[in-house]
Amino acid sequence: MVTSQDIPSWRDPGRGTMVRCALWLVAEVGVGEVFTKAELRDAFPETTQIDRRMRDLRDRGWNISTNRDDPTLASSEHRLVATGAEVWKPGQSKAKTPATSISAAQRREIFETDEYLCRVCGIAAGEVYEGGVETAQLDVARREVIKPGAKLVIEMITECRRCRIGGRGTRADLAGILGRLGQMSQIERDHFSQWMAMDRRDFSMMERLWGEYRTLPAASRKAVRDAVGPA
Repeated sequence: MVTSQDIPSWRDPGRGTMVRCALWLVAEVGVGEVFTKAELRDAFPETTQIDRRMRDLRDRGWNISTNRDDPTLASSEHRLVATGAEVWKPGQSKAKTPATSISAAQRREIFETDEYLCRVCGIAAGEVYEGGVETAQLDVARREVIKPGAKLVIEMITECRRCRIGGRGTRADLAGILGRLGQMSQIERDHFSQWMAMDRRDFSMMERLWGEYRTLPAASRKAVRDAVGPA
């Protein structure tokens, strides 16, 4: 982990603004700590686009959260989750992930392909989450996918904010799904094909009952087991 003792001063005017911003985050904020947009702008009053210079650090591996990533943050706050490339060192300031950025047109295409639904929980933009008053916000997330041959690639997917935060680090195993699909009978494949065509599946009464049973507290689960009797 980079510490303030390992780095030059962020006040050095001979360094680029993005580099100075990185140095400021390490020296004045610290990993895991929260800072505001106002504090950032006060530190660099001579730079009109300091927010953009800070965002440039994300392409160098820096993890800086907003309230879209972390609902505990206010709209004016950021959190330095992790440092990335030591951009103040020679050869370290080059962007590592420019190809992963997407345009507004690409974002719309992904939303349309995913039918404007979170592909994890199925909620639509603006819908209220069950049991609450918070409405869903959809965004495009990057998902690691294991392809056949153990190749790991990044693909885009529509997720709501809750699922994106809760599913960080999740990998989709396409190779495993295709392998299990190959083990199905033709009847099972036809049934699965119908689910894919509808983009949903119908649960039987027993499956719905099982799901409800699993949510019961221990004492209530015992009452159900007693009612069913021994296996």
